[in-house]
Amino acid sequence: MLKFIIMLMFLIPLCLMESFWWVVQSLMFFMTFMFMLNFNITSNFESLSYLFGYDVLSYGLILLSFWICTLMITASESVFRYKYFEKMFLLLIVVLLLLLYCTFSSMSLMFFYIFFESTLIPTLFLILGWGYQPERLQAGVYLLFYTLLASLPLLVGLLGIYDYYGTLYMSFLYKVNFTSSLFYLCMILAFLVKMPMFMTHLWLPKAHVEAPVSGSMILAGVLLKMGGYGLLRVYSMLVMLGLKYNFIWIGISLVGGVLVSLVCLRQMDLKALIAYSSVVHMGVVLGGLMTLSTWGMSMTYTLMIAHGLCSSGLFVLANISYERLGSRSLFINKGLMNFMPSLAMWWFLLCSSNMAAPPSLNLMGEIGLLNSLVSWSSLSMVSLMLLSFLSAAYSLYLYSYSQHGSIYSGVYACSMGFTREYLTLLLHWLPLNILILKGELCVMWL
Repeated sequence: MLKFIIMLMFLIPLCLMESFWWVVQSLMFFMTFMFMLNFNITSNFESLSYLFGYDVLSYGLILLSFWICTLMITASESVFRYKYFEKMFLLLIVVLLLLLYCTFSSMSLMFFYIFFESTLIPTLFLILGWGYQPERLQAGVYLLFYTLLASLPLLVGLLGIYDYYGTLYMSFLYKVNFTSSLFYLCMILAFLVKMPMFMTHLWLPKAHVEAPVSGSMILAGVLLKMGGYGLLRVYSMLVMLGLKYNFIWIGISLVGGVLVSLVCLRQMDLKALIAYSSVVHMGVVLGGLMTLSTWGMSMTYTLMIAHGLCSSGLFVLANISYERLGSRSLFINKGLMNFMPSLAMWWFLLCSSNMAAPPSLNLMGEIGLLNSLVSWSSLSMVSLMLLSFLSAAYSLYLYSYSQHGSIYSGVYACSMGFTREYLTLLLHWLPLNILILKGELCVMWL
């Protein structure tokens, strides 16, 4: 584990050198493939070094972090083209990747907490420094306060465990069972806000709309997954309490998912629509996880990885349109099939993945989560039916409104994408649809 940390640290000076943008990007791709060769598909921690190690759950999410961070650099070429503090930008991305890597590979809950919180700082700088609108300051404050406020009880909970058991190592706390309801709330609140659960989700659309494309990619791709990862790690200690109280969160998630799906249908901003669809997907993930069943746990992991790739790809697409048209409004982004014919296929492929059409990994995740939720209570069938229908509805709405219709009169020429953009989209879409061939990997860690 330490070799990758040291590698990332040695990448930091390269970010500050003149015209090293593509070198850093190539090296990050190289590191991603090196990490791929180190795969661990067992539920035992491997590559132990000091406080770090990974099992298959961490492995998938670390790989996702590497992948998305590398693609962030590929997608943000305009920062390099306009020389917009590109060295600082690269530095932030590498530091963020380093922190994410440490978060997912921490063996101790305390170190997990520290890195979990510190990923906020580079994300905040990305939004404040490279965001587009003047409201980005407010979005940054939302992001910071929502997350910090909810995660203070988690710190108190962790100190309580340490006081009682004398250790915070995950492996040692595997069969521990707590009985305090207050403790239960302390332990999961931070992760519910990070997911984000309906009612604590207000920071997410705001942060997405204000963030640059790289900020949106990392937020949707990896940072939302930290909540799910934390819950999967913490619930091994809270099984009895979970069985007692989880119906509350499942109820909120399912009803909230339906309501947010309806909100999606009246969004006029491309990014806001994709951001709200993230909230819906994470609601389903949260519901499935809270059933504490084998199906729920393993498919939570599957859908988290699928959503990370799919959502990130959609944000790249929205940004490509934004760079050509100078607006993200659906009133202006319409008839794009005439304007950018070659990108219509990518819009279709990623929108269909977003509504869990085969052969995407989203389909496998959603089928498993439907299974777990319906076996938990057949009543959840009602909201799940609405959810499935509405997620197809807003994905088709996004596709048809942006691709069809009369083209905006301010746009004169037709425009092709760059090879770099096609490559970025392909690298989002291909793993999303190839991974379903090895679906058993997602169930391995249980």
